[in-house]
Amino acid sequence: MVLKWTSVDEIAELLHDGQPDRDPLGVRFTELRDLIMALPGFEDDPAHLNEKILEAVQMAWFEEFKAD
Repeated sequence: MVLKWTSVDEIAELLHDGQPDRDPLGVRFTELRDLIMALPGFEDDPAHLNEKILEAVQMAWFEEFKAD
């Protein structure tokens, strides 16, 4: 599976699976960017990233976190 910045739900699921006990709201955007870029299958240009995307990923990850 190839992940892009717009693969918000897939990224959130992978982050949650990899760190199920971590509260996503405590993750700084710089760390979140690094976590996303380290995911297997992530292949997108860092220049295409913006704060809106990081907020969307963080909130989707938080929804996964709350569901547990």
